[in-house]
Amino acid sequence: MYSIEVVLAMLLAVVASGYLVRVVPFSLPLPMVQIALGAVIAGVFGHGVRLDPEIFFLLFLPPLLFLDGWRIPKVGLFRDKASILELAFGLVVFTVIGAGFLIHWMIPAMPLPVAFALAAIVSPTDPVAVSSLAKRVPIPKRLMHILEGESLLNDASGLVCFRFAVAAVMTGTFSLASASLTFLWVAAAGLAVGAGVTWGVSLTQRWLSRLLGEEAGSSILINLLTPFGAYLIAEHLEASGILAAVAAGVTMSYVELSGRALATTRVQRAAVWDTVQFSLNGIMFVLLGEQLPGILERAAISVQETGHRSGWWLLAYALAISAILALLRFVWVWVSLRLSLFRARDPGEPLQRPHWRIVAAVSLAGVRGAITLAGVLTLPLLLPDGREFPARDLVIFLAASVILISLVVASVALPRVLRGLELPDEPAEQRKEDRVRREAAAAAVAAIERTRHALSAASAADADLYANAAVRVMANYQHRLEDSAVPGDVDAERLRAADRAEVALRLAALQAEREAIFRLAREAEISDEISRKLVRQIDLMEERYR
Repeated sequence: MYSIEVVLAMLLAVVASGYLVRVVPFSLPLPMVQIALGAVIAGVFGHGVRLDPEIFFLLFLPPLLFLDGWRIPKVGLFRDKASILELAFGLVVFTVIGAGFLIHWMIPAMPLPVAFALAAIVSPTDPVAVSSLAKRVPIPKRLMHILEGESLLNDASGLVCFRFAVAAVMTGTFSLASASLTFLWVAAAGLAVGAGVTWGVSLTQRWLSRLLGEEAGSSILINLLTPFGAYLIAEHLEASGILAAVAAGVTMSYVELSGRALATTRVQRAAVWDTVQFSLNGIMFVLLGEQLPGILERAAISVQETGHRSGWWLLAYALAISAILALLRFVWVWVSLRLSLFRARDPGEPLQRPHWRIVAAVSLAGVRGAITLAGVLTLPLLLPDGREFPARDLVIFLAASVILISLVVASVALPRVLRGLELPDEPAEQRKEDRVRREAAAAAVAAIERTRHALSAASAADADLYANAAVRVMANYQHRLEDSAVPGDVDAERLRAADRAEVALRLAALQAEREAIFRLAREAEISDEISRKLVRQIDLMEERYR
């Protein structure tokens, strides 16, 4: 019963954090609020929750990585693949090696393999943290796509490096040749398992839907279980469950393009996944806050082993490691951009230098978040011989501190660096959207005509009824086709303003409809069943316009 109460308290803290972050008088990152609420929970309940690292890893990471892979913009991912791969793989290895040696030099009491594990787990950037930051900081879209692509891929590379480093601590041995071969197997097999599981599940689900019909609740539950299935199968085959979850999510984005899922399933599924993402990210930070008092106490003991008596050395280590990570990232981004400009230049042209603000923006936007936290909390409690894992609490404290420092620094410094900075935007993005709208409207008009003729042929007596209905339905599409034919950027902007006005009017009308239905239900003029049915239809229409 106690565990259930703690879990409910954590979920309540996640809910409260969403409101508190909006009422604080200054801009405060959401994870900091959640950590503070977790510390409050620890004070109320008196002692922390004992975590099983493997269960924690299984519960939190597969769905988050799956969702990252599913929602990543694929066009930007493939267009800027060179820059993304350099950041996602090259920078991770550079950070693990460089930061690992520097951390071990700075904290001799931390064994070198443990220092590598800490460097590996703080190397990945977090897409959720970057996205939440983008809501308050106007990050250019092209840069945002690169950061999202990097955060998706470096989650996998950083966590795999972390696993190798932890294995070296547990066994006391490490072979680069053996690790390289193992990495090739776990990567290739993990990617294959993730893609295969998603395709297999989608084909089975499609067959069952054709045979028995589709139930939205069952489809959503299957979708939620897919990342866990991919992860567990890959781990059973001694492959990377992390890469399997990512590959399953990327494959899901292509399965989604088939458009076979019902509209109501897609709407409900998006809401469910948003809730899962918000809850899992929030619980991890609340859990960190709940364990923070004990972690601080044991981390201070680890610091004393280095010969330092003052607890302020914890802060000094955290700031130093954050500075090391920022410096390594700045150097890598600068060199990477120089190489990209060198490859892109025409023969005989002088080499352009990357603007320092672009380098600074990419460096500052490397925010750490939930993936780092989830990974570091999975550190084993004991070594195979029964001794405690060396400097475990110090590693957890330093990783959590890096997360907070990166969030605060990015929130403060990134808006100033990005102010007035222009980057190459998505090519002709608005024109592409207008063309797609035009083609979709033309397809809709043709489908309405075909359906009207089919209905009229089946019932000649109602031909006028079908013709009038077709005219009403086609009016909006004809309006879209006529508007899209008007040339000129000014006219196009006026038409988009007209579209926004139309949306505002439609939303007002839908709100009035909903209020009228609720009023009739309160007055018992209609049943609850009719009320729910009509309101759901209005909600779906409103979701479409929003």
